[in-house]
Amino acid sequence: MTLLVLVVIAAIGLFWGVGIYNGLVTARNAFKNAFAQIDVQLTRRYDLIPNLVEVAKGYLKHERETLEAVIQARAAAVSGLAAAKANPGDPAAMAALGGAESGLAGALSRLMVVAEAYPDLKANQNMMQLTEELTSTENRIAFARQAYNDSVMAYNNRREVFPSNIIAGMFSFLAAALLEITDPAQRQAPKVSF
Repeated sequence: MTLLVLVVIAAIGLFWGVGIYNGLVTARNAFKNAFAQIDVQLTRRYDLIPNLVEVAKGYLKHERETLEAVIQARAAAVSGLAAAKANPGDPAAMAALGGAESGLAGALSRLMVVAEAYPDLKANQNMMQLTEELTSTENRIAFARQAYNDSVMAYNNRREVFPSNIIAGMFSFLAAALLEITDPAQRQAPKVSF
C-alpha cells in the first residue's frame, strides 16, 4: 500500500514537471514566433528603403550625404536584424537591433525633412506610394513589436514564478529581452507624409 502511494506521488510529480516544462517551451516558442513577425515587417521596410532612395536620388543631387546616411543605417539595421534572428530574445542582440533601428529611423526622418524642400519630389507618384507603404509598414512594425514584447513578458513571467523557476533553472530556460526603443523621439514612426 505504501509503495502504491509513493508510485502515485511520483507519477503526479512527474506529470506536474512535464506540464511545467511543456508550458515553458510553448511560451518560448510563442515569443520566437512573435519575433518572426517583426522580422517580416522589418525586412519589408528594408526592401522599401532602396526604392525610396532611388526615387529621391534624381531630385536630391546635392544631398548625397543624407542618402548615404540612409543606406548605411539600413545596412546596420539589416545586420542587427540578422543577429537578432539568430537568437531572438538575446539581450545583446535585442539591444543592437534597437540601436540600429533608432539610427535608421533618424536617417529616414532626415531624408524626409530634406525631401520636403523639393516640391517635384513630393509630387512624384512613386515617392508618394513608397512613403505610404513605409508608413503602413511602420505601423505594422509597432504592432509586431508590441506582440513580441507581450510574448516575452508572458514567457519571462512563466519562467520566474514558483515552482516553474525550478524547472526553468534545471533546463536552462534563459530570460528573454524585450525589443525596446530607448530614444523617446524614435518611439514614433518617422513622418513620411507628402
